[in-house]
Amino acid sequence: QVQLVDSGGGLVQAGASLRLSCTASGHTFNWYAVGWFRQAPGKEREFVAAISRGGHTTYYADSVKGRFTISRDNAKNTAYLQMNSLKPEDTAVYYCAAEHTTALPMSRMEYHYWGQGTQVTVSS
Repeated sequence: QVQLVDSGGGLVQAGASLRLSCTASGHTFNWYAVGWFRQAPGKEREFVAAISRGGHTTYYADSVKGRFTISRDNAKNTAYLQMNSLKPEDTAVYYCAAEHTTALPMSRMEYHYWGQGTQVTVSS
């Protein structure tokens, strides 16, 4: 099994940037695809971005395309979510997730391993 720890959230103004980190332990990180999801109060957890095991393939939700970038450093067992041009509607708890697969899952139901979440709040 792999254990995930999310970090990097905070309170920022609209237009600012944040970089979230997802640090893994307990298993070979490069066996796992990684996804980022977010959950705003009263809403379901939604897909944000995903990256393949080797980092060569990425996919983004339309709402963040062009503003967010997912990446990973397998040597550091860490995945990242660079968030630029943040908007108030990006406010949510952000979770990273991992799945032992060669595919690129985009559904939260396809991920078995989750971080604890990190709060991102964007003020207008």
